[in-house]
Order: sequence, then C-alpha cells, then structure tokens
Amino acid sequence: MAIETYHVPVMLDECISALDIKPNGIYVDLTMGGGGHTREILKHLGEEGHLYSLDQDPDAEANAPKDKRHTFVASNFRFVRGALRLRGVERVDGILADLGVSSHHFDAKHRGFSFRGDALLDMRMNTRGGRTAADIVNTYSNEALSKIFAEYGELDTTWKIANCIERARAEKPITTTAELVEAVKPCTPPKDEAKFLTKLFQALRIELNGEIEALKMALEQSLKLLNPEGRLVVMSYHSLEDRLVKNFMRSGNCDGVIEKDFFGRATTPLRVITRKAIVPSNQEIETNPRSRSAKLRVAERIAE
Repeated sequence: MAIETYHVPVMLDECISALDIKPNGIYVDLTMGGGGHTREILKHLGEEGHLYSLDQDPDAEANAPKDKRHTFVASNFRFVRGALRLRGVERVDGILADLGVSSHHFDAKHRGFSFRGDALLDMRMNTRGGRTAADIVNTYSNEALSKIFAEYGELDTTWKIANCIERARAEKPITTTAELVEAVKPCTPPKDEAKFLTKLFQALRIELNGEIEALKMALEQSLKLLNPEGRLVVMSYHSLEDRLVKNFMRSGNCDGVIEKDFFGRATTPLRVITRKAIVPSNQEIETNPRSRSAKLRVAERIAE
C-alpha cells in the first residue's frame, strides 16, 4: 500500500508548530494512520528524542517509519498511558491527535465506511474482531438507533430514520452499505442526500468504535502524561468532538466544569493556546477538500 495514497496529513505545518517540539523530547502521535504527522515530527527530533505512534488499524502498521527514534504501538489511543508505561515512559513533552478518519478508510470500499458504492456494512477501525456496523443496524432497538443518530450524527427526526431501518430489516437483514442507503431512502432529503448520509454513517462509525468514550479517556490521561509546558494538540472534524476538546482544554475535565479554589479563583491544569480554533487555509481546502471541516486546538500543561 503506497503511503502517499493512505492519507494526506491535514494542517501539517500548523500541527508541528503547535507541538513546539524539543529536539530531545518525547512525543506521542495518538493516530498514526498514514504516518504523515509522525514522519514530520521525526524530522524535528534529535538523536535523543523519541516518538511513540499509536494506531489500532492493522493496515496502518505498514506505514510506520523505520527509525530508532520511533516506536509503533498497535493500540487504541484510549489505552495510551498504559501502553507507554509498559515501555517505561511516564511523562511526555507533547501529544498529537488527528481525530479524522483516514482517506484510506473511505477509499477502501470493502471497509464499509463510505455510502458511495457497495460493500459489507463493516466500519471497524480494528478489523481483528468484534461486531460490525451491520450488527448495530440489525440489533439495536428503535429507541437506541434514534439516540445515536441524534447524538453522534446530529440529525433531525431520527425516529423516522429508525422506523425506516426497522421496516427494512424486518424483511431481511441489512448487510451492505447500499442496502442501508436504500432502507433510509424514504426519509433522505433529496437536496441534501450526501450530507444526510455522511452524518448517518458517521453516527454508526462513532457508536461502533466507541470514539467519544475513547477520546474522553485519552484526554483525561493526557493530564497525567504531559510534562509542565507539554503541548496537547488535537484536530477534530465534527462539532461533537470539537466541543469536547474545547471544554476539556478550558476546564481540564470532559464535563467542562471549571473548578475554583478556596478564594473563588478558577483553577485549571491547562493553558489554552488557541482561543479560537485554527482552520485550514483556502489553498489547503482546495487541494485537499477532506480538510475543510478540520479544527485544530492547542493547550499547554501548567506546572502542578
């Protein structure tokens, strides 16, 4: 698999600048994917520096750079602290997370991430086992489907969508992406078909892979991993993730609740670097349309 076709790294220069890399520091790329950000970080590290890159997708491992300063970890980033401790690492100087789905996943039709074309309704980030998106579509109750489409897809009248799926699966199980598209056709707005289906597939993918819970766990662990002045750099692609990241960086917890000390002064373990999210330039969006929804936020660990 050619690395160049796996994924085009989004806001590469902005991410590297935000990490404020120390040549001899220790860094973590939580989502290696095609390795674009990983390889660029390595360019800024000295002989004593080290980078750990995580990815749960078996396809990604082939993109890992062969460099003594780099360690690939086959793991979901929700287990980042444990994975690093197993390798003798307690603290790091920077953490990068690109939460976008790699172009590879959308372009590899057999993975079932895209509504364009036809493939088994899979959507697993980790193909080593576990349930698929088809299992969710065919076994979740009407109420459960409505809930994930509302929460993770931010769709309207989700009970109608769930009803369409329920009627279709009563006839026969929905096992392919094309069958799902056909099942929800009665409630698909003709003028916004692509947008509607994108949100629908997004909701199923997030639910299947536990993406929100994984993000919460990784963010919480970042506080225990980062050295003082260490940078947390997160790039998200939909409002659900972006709100979570923004609230966490502002408050230091996933609930977004800012704690106060005895004197009523706000206390937070992070200093927000980006008061407003960084977004791709018009030129980048033109050359890489999949970057258009990206939002980059940066925070720095305050000394404990």
